[in-house]
Amino acid sequence: MTSVQTVTQPTVLVIDDEAGPRDALKVILRPFFNIRSAESAQSALDVLRNESIDLITLDQRLPDRHGLDLLHDIKQHHPDVEVVIVTGYGSLKSAMESIRQGATGYLLKPFNVNELITLTQQTMDKKRRLDFLRRSLRSSPALWELGEEPARAWSTITSDFFTLYTNARGNAGLPEEEMSLVPLFSDILEATDRHLMNHSSRVSFYATLMAARMDLTSSEQKSLAMGAFLHDIGKTSFPSYRFSEDQVLPSGLPVVCREHCERGARLVTTLGLPKETHDIISCHHERWDGHGYPYGIAGTDIPVLARIVGIAQAFDHLTADAPGRSCLSTEAAIQQISLESGTHFDPQLLGTFLDVVKDSTTSLPTSVVTPAA
Repeated sequence: MTSVQTVTQPTVLVIDDEAGPRDALKVILRPFFNIRSAESAQSALDVLRNESIDLITLDQRLPDRHGLDLLHDIKQHHPDVEVVIVTGYGSLKSAMESIRQGATGYLLKPFNVNELITLTQQTMDKKRRLDFLRRSLRSSPALWELGEEPARAWSTITSDFFTLYTNARGNAGLPEEEMSLVPLFSDILEATDRHLMNHSSRVSFYATLMAARMDLTSSEQKSLAMGAFLHDIGKTSFPSYRFSEDQVLPSGLPVVCREHCERGARLVTTLGLPKETHDIISCHHERWDGHGYPYGIAGTDIPVLARIVGIAQAFDHLTADAPGRSCLSTEAAIQQISLESGTHFDPQLLGTFLDVVKDSTTSLPTSVVTPAA
């Protein structure tokens, strides 16, 4: 089993075409990191091809390319590298776009030295957790089975993960009670694919909007929010999974990783989450007409919370903005998903969901971002 490894000094690539800011960043960061530098997008890509880089500080304006275009390529081809934007030409719009494209943070020049150090250290704390989880998930395929061995393995992973988590934040940063595993789950999703983590967050948001329209108990609302967030956790068991390749609708197209429902359900059983959460994960791809998977159950035999999440995740797959995917407008998605009433989806619940979407158009998430936390 992979355990927390000895922390070595990470490497930062400073990308800036101006010598003054570039040298200042190198001087400030050198006590904490190995430093490499580049004056252009092309030279930065050359460094990335030939060296192992942990963190990049990236200027938005480069002589041969816009920084956000370079950021897009970095996150597509080097997804494990974290990026912090440091620019003198910032705006709220560019900051939001940077985070949407995968940057962990955004600083304006002239920057505050303490803020720069804090942000880069927080970013590296997060990267250590994600790298630890990537190693752990790759090295232990039995994690997704039931039994004593997977339970012991998850116990070790959880303990080591929260050692990293609390060392970075202090004990005050650790959530309490049943929500204490949320940081672990969130990082597992992001370690696999940040778009998968954002999808999971949006689906939980949609499900929470639905809960406000329904007569659910407090316990059911909690299980719905957690189950919606974890509905695709089983996909993290597939090393080659990419959200950009995932398909749900229109009906008839294959869905990658069909085993993810049962794998995810086994995981939450191993970790002791409530049965309602298990049922959401295992049944969110069941169809109202009985042609879904993995069990082929139909109608009201499908747990109601799983029916809600099934609608929410399908809607997000239609509207999600991610590399390699074409997304529909809200109006077009409503029109398409309405065609599945009575086949894919519970007609009554689908009607409620579409009412919620229509009433909440201005507040629907176009993306969910993850800070360095």
